This record gives sequence, structure tokens and C-alpha cells, in this order.
Amino acid sequence: MALLTLKDVTVTYNQKTPILEQFNLDIAKGELVSLLGPSGCGKTTTLRLIAGFLEAKSGQFLFDGSDYTKVPVNKRNFGFVFQSYALFPHMTVFDNVAFGLKLRKVTGTDVKKRVQDMLDIVNLNDFGERFPAELSGGQRQRVAIARALVIQPDLLLFDEPLSNLDANLRVNMRVEIRRIQQELGITTVYVSHDQEECFSISDKVAIMNKGDIEQLADPATIFRYPTTEFVARFIGFSNFLHFDSRKKVTGGHELSLAGQTFFAGDHPGTSNETALAAAIRPDDLAVVHRGAPHSMPAGNVIPGTVRVRTFLGRSFQYVVDTAHGSFTVNQEMEQPFEAGTDVDLLFAPERMVLVDQKEA
Repeated sequence: MALLTLKDVTVTYNQKTPILEQFNLDIAKGELVSLLGPSGCGKTTTLRLIAGFLEAKSGQFLFDGSDYTKVPVNKRNFGFVFQSYALFPHMTVFDNVAFGLKLRKVTGTDVKKRVQDMLDIVNLNDFGERFPAELSGGQRQRVAIARALVIQPDLLLFDEPLSNLDANLRVNMRVEIRRIQQELGITTVYVSHDQEECFSISDKVAIMNKGDIEQLADPATIFRYPTTEFVARFIGFSNFLHFDSRKKVTGGHELSLAGQTFFAGDHPGTSNETALAAAIRPDDLAVVHRGAPHSMPAGNVIPGTVRVRTFLGRSFQYVVDTAHGSFTVNQEMEQPFEAGTDVDLLFAPERMVLVDQKEA
């Protein structure tokens, strides 16, 4: 049973333009779910709606069996970690963390114990008397996390918490966030535009597009088996074939394109019978000299010509022009192809992922 449910929620901008429309989301107790997508997809709107900073035009927000749709933000026991840290510069670390407890009229002895326990959890136990200006960006972010957690929230919300940190610190902090979340077992909603960040810490990721969730699954499933063309493009698939028809056969699917028949294997995303596009990553395509022997089914071979060659370090990247469009291939080779070389592209059936052709 879900701890958090958004049911048929609609949120509009200026009472006219819908940002979320008939939006639905379920999150189970103890899960860390990330909302990921391009700018303007509705992920921050969703987070602010859950927090209580925005009000839905219609729909329902249920939390732990209670209707929270009209519950004001100060009555929701949710912790919120902001992108900008939002620490009070004139207060010490201890007082920043204690702020929410004092608002809730927690007694002095209890405040000291809970703040110190929380500073221990975020590895800042010796920093209580320092001020925010005396801390690094990562330390300030840990103070913000401690402040959100010390009130013992029912739900923890993160809004782009690592975007102000440098690359190395972001990697360290996402490990810390995951450690803390798992140690406390707190249900968490995490918003970011960084795919690697979301995939590394989440139990589930919701890929959002134009106010809708196109796919909600664990990171490994999304990475291997995107269900729509938008999701595939967003997570790094750059090669697509768009077919005229599709037929289920033993072990997979036959797909027809301009008289050529391709074979694609079965995978968790192929249950959608409307999927008429296939995605394949540059690392999963193979390229050989035109007419060279191979073990690929004859239908899964497209002749082409190398247009561009780029050195990537461990491999070479080729852009190959074919009658079905241009394709990008990454391949390690001791003797790379020159531009202008006639080649065959080999589409391994088990690497072709069938996706739905929704608007990207």
C-alpha cells in the first residue's frame, strides 16, 4: 500500500495553463523516489505540491491514509531541503539545526540531544558552534539535511540539493544522502535534472515529460528497457528505427521497414503492442567492413558509409549514413575505419529495445 498518493491532480499556472493535468503518483513507505526530467516537465511543481507550497486546482493528495489536499504547509510534518541551503547566516550550526524544534516548543534538554544526534548522523558532530560562512558547500548542505531531519519528519523532500556543488563533492554528497536515508528508513522524494545522480541513489525513478510520468521503475529497468522514445532519448539512446508493422513470433518480434524484416528479442518493455520504434545505444551497435562475415540475422544488417570518425580514447565513434538515416556507433578498434568507408551496421536482436513513439 502506498504511503503517498497523488490522484488525478491538476495544477495550473495563472489559473489557465496546466502544469500537471490528471497527474498520478504512488510512493511506498521507506522508498526514495526521484523525479527526473528536462526543465519545465513539472518535477519541481510536483515536489512543491507535496510540500504544501502549491495548491492543486483539482485532484487529491493522500498521505498515510489521510487526505492532505487542503492541509496547510505548517501542519504537514515534512522536511524540505532547498537547493540554496537556506541557512540562517547569523546562527550557529547548532541553532540552525535546532530551529524547527524550537518552533515546535521542544524542551531545551531534548533539543540538545536531538540536535547532537543528528549532527552525528551527518558527520558534523564537532561543527555545532561554527557559522555557515565557516563551512564548505558540502558541510552547509549536510546542515540543511540535519535541520530537515531533526524534526523527525514523516516525509523528506529534496529540491535539486546538489546543483550548487562541484562535481566531486556532488558524488560524495549523493552517497551521504543515500546512506542517511537508508539508515533512517525515511520515505523521500528527490528532484534533480542530473540522471546519474538520480539513478545512483533511488529505489525508483519517475521520468517526467510535459507534466506526465512516462516511466516509473527502478533505475536498472529504465536504463536497460525504456518504454517510450522520449525516455530512451533522455537516458542516452541515440539510434532509432521506426517500423511500418510488427508481428509477434517465437522468442521476439518481426518488424518490417521498407521491405526489410528485422528481428528484436523480448524484454520487459515489449508488452506494449503499439510500440513501433526500436532504440539501440551506440555501444550496442556493431560496424564491420561491407560484406564481412558475421553471425547476425540477415535482416538485422544495414549497409552504410562512414561519414564522421571521432576518437573517444578507449574507442572510436562513427556516424554512419544509411538508407534508413544516420546512426552513431562506439567501437574499440586497432585499425579504425576512415571516413568514406563502406560498412555494414549489425543490430543485435537482444540489444534492440522496442519503445512507444510518444511525442518527445
